[in-house]
Amino acid sequence: MIAQTAEIREAHRFDVAALERYMRAHVEGFSGTLEVRQFRGGQSNPTYHVSAGGREYVLRRKPPGKLLPSAHAVDREYRVITALGKSGFPVPRTFALCEDDSVIGTAFYVMDCVHGRIFTDPAIPGLTPRERGAIYESLIDVLARLHTADWQALGLADFGRPGNYFARQIHRWTQQYRASETEKIESMERLIPWLPEHLPAGDETTLVHGDFRLGNVIIHPTEPRIVAVLDWELSTLGHPLADLAYFCLPYRFTREWEGLADKDLSELGIPGEADYVADYCRRAGRGAIADWEFCLAFAMFRLAAIAQGIMGRVVAGTANDPNAEERGRRARPLADSGWALIASRA
Repeated sequence: MIAQTAEIREAHRFDVAALERYMRAHVEGFSGTLEVRQFRGGQSNPTYHVSAGGREYVLRRKPPGKLLPSAHAVDREYRVITALGKSGFPVPRTFALCEDDSVIGTAFYVMDCVHGRIFTDPAIPGLTPRERGAIYESLIDVLARLHTADWQALGLADFGRPGNYFARQIHRWTQQYRASETEKIESMERLIPWLPEHLPAGDETTLVHGDFRLGNVIIHPTEPRIVAVLDWELSTLGHPLADLAYFCLPYRFTREWEGLADKDLSELGIPGEADYVADYCRRAGRGAIADWEFCLAFAMFRLAAIAQGIMGRVVAGTANDPNAEERGRRARPLADSGWALIASRA
């Protein structure tokens, strides 16, 4: 884990002594002198490796500066992780949530540090085809488990508004996009009115992660299985197919976008998109999916809005990720890809 960290960035420094006092009072079993380093990457909530007394923790906090409405919701992350952890779902153990900005400047929570492997390239280089296949099986199994979890029994009945998820999300991300807009993107201007006019028939509500992808899970150090799902900032009650489509986007992109479209999947041991979606449906107990292209286009639209939000933080000077500008520039090609998928149906 330490290898994935660096010295705390100047913009994200805080009073370590104040954090130590807080953890001594609120984290069970805490002892020793605190040492803090910052994890590399991450576009939204600064994340830190915290160690003391021979134990390791992870701290997630809201970033400093002016924030978009409803963004950086570390309190929601803490709540859903805590609830799911009690059900045996693979998430880190949580210890404390602090919403008092006077402690380190912004709200934060503390959770266990889970060791393992993190891969960002969906082709998962360096592993055998059998290992890749097992990891992909574990991924789709965990996603289906999330979507079939009893969110009411977990105490999450008020974690979001059931129903009309696509419509509400399109409205929300349109607002977020407008709030961060730095240039006019023609394909985005087409998607914004088209999507709400072509919503899929029917509706359903499950827990959704909102950013479920390979790079947001920890794989066991030696076994091809998921031991923790991370980064729950965008989680809510929503439509499971939004999660599934977002997770399947690498099938539609090439290697320059960390995609699989130009790879020999059978050689890699990775299932094709159609088989993978069918496997999900079997595990989640659902029939064939209609309007799959809409779901994919929505996922591209939402990701374009997120990328635009990153670019907005770049312009404002509050971006966390050193690669934020590169990620922000993806807004236009993502929107272009979404509209191209829609146009191909006509």
